[in-house]
Amino acid sequence: MRQVWLLLAALLAAGCAEVEKQPETKSVDEVPAEKPAPEVSEPKFKNSTLKYLAGRNLKPQPTRPLNVKSRCSHRDAIGTTTKLDLLVKEAVVKTFDAQVTMKGYGTCRFNLNDFEQAEKLPQALLKHKRDSGCLVRMWEQGPKVTVAFNSCAKSCEGKAFDYLWPIVVEAKSGRCY
Repeated sequence: MRQVWLLLAALLAAGCAEVEKQPETKSVDEVPAEKPAPEVSEPKFKNSTLKYLAGRNLKPQPTRPLNVKSRCSHRDAIGTTTKLDLLVKEAVVKTFDAQVTMKGYGTCRFNLNDFEQAEKLPQALLKHKRDSGCLVRMWEQGPKVTVAFNSCAKSCEGKAFDYLWPIVVEAKSGRCY
């Protein structure tokens, strides 16, 4: 009886074993049928962004030295207060003092003394002297200048940096919002 159980166990194990599939052998008379090549159609646009820009009369923003002067303050509908003193001449940042207070979250403060200018073109770029990841970028976008802050949480109180948006300045009037 024991031999029957061993034989049955061996047959079950053999039934579960994987068998390597052998390649089919073809006779000399058989000619392999050619598979039709899959149709490869090139997309009309190289990426999805270009699809949305097609047919629009857009021109690239000229690369020129940034010139802007602003001494402004602004308070928005939710209570965020922005104060900015900015002077950029021929892409050299001469004056930069910004304070943005988010109601209920704290204040972010930026002063030119804490930064060194790393680049002039295509954007004015300021790098924080003590916080290596903190960058302030300034660029022209049509009639407006944007001042954006990257990884500058140490310049802010509490979680204020999580709610900090770029400061936008009207280049001609110096008004900010």
